[in-house]
Amino acid sequence: MLKNSLLFTLFIFTVLSFPQQSDENNLSGNLAYDSKILLQEYKSLEAQPLNLQQPSDRKSPILAGLFSAIIPGSGELYAGEYWKAVIFGALEAGLITAAIVYNNKGDSKTEEFENYADNVTDNSGWSVVRYAQWINQYKDKNIQIDPDPNKKPWQRVSWEELNNVEREIQGFSHTLARHGEQQYYEMIGKYHQFSPGWWDFNGGSNNSDISQSFKYYSGLRGDANNFYNMSTAAVIGIYINHFLSALDAVWSTVQFNKNLAVKVRMDSYQLSDKTEFFPAVYLNYNL
Repeated sequence: MLKNSLLFTLFIFTVLSFPQQSDENNLSGNLAYDSKILLQEYKSLEAQPLNLQQPSDRKSPILAGLFSAIIPGSGELYAGEYWKAVIFGALEAGLITAAIVYNNKGDSKTEEFENYADNVTDNSGWSVVRYAQWINQYKDKNIQIDPDPNKKPWQRVSWEELNNVEREIQGFSHTLARHGEQQYYEMIGKYHQFSPGWWDFNGGSNNSDISQSFKYYSGLRGDANNFYNMSTAAVIGIYINHFLSALDAVWSTVQFNKNLAVKVRMDSYQLSDKTEFFPAVYLNYNL
């Protein structure tokens, strides 16, 4: 917002000071001589002119808002609000740090639960081979399984065949995503349908039986999701901090300019020694 001021000066009188000395000491009675003396005795004082120019140190609210929208606190620094600049800047640093730290924790926990699932032995991990064997046994299907034990479990089963069988089974709500995909790791720790793939499953035909490894794995995934949620919240906080800092920078700059305008008017009306001014009238308008 630009602010211009039109100054209408009603009137300004300057009161001149005359030295109070006795006429007896200064006047001789000679008109020509006395006139010269009187002219020398009159000491007129010049009033300082009012400054009609806009102050060079006015601040731009738009510029301040842009500064803080990019770097929170910089607009406040521009407007001279140093404590606010420190607060918004510190908050920005804290939120960025939190977003990075919790995202890294989420990545670390994700790597942990993926390794836990993929470490397939007789006493650990989740195996698509065990899952396919359970389907063949209890759902009367015939999914082909590669007998080579040296291969990884996900290399021993045809995913296309497995998914086709899953679609045929009544009560199955999902088809297993391919190994390595995010949905793969989510499904095996979320839906009871995939319980038989865990090494310690002993529910027989009841795939609703939840083993301890299933529960532990689900807990690891939950921890990872919590870390990611906290990181996301910090990122949202960063956007909010930018927005609020931009608004505050605009407001702070407007207030700075208002205070500056008052100061300029006060400076303009200060009286010189033995000089008196009548006040000038300002008409202010905003664009």
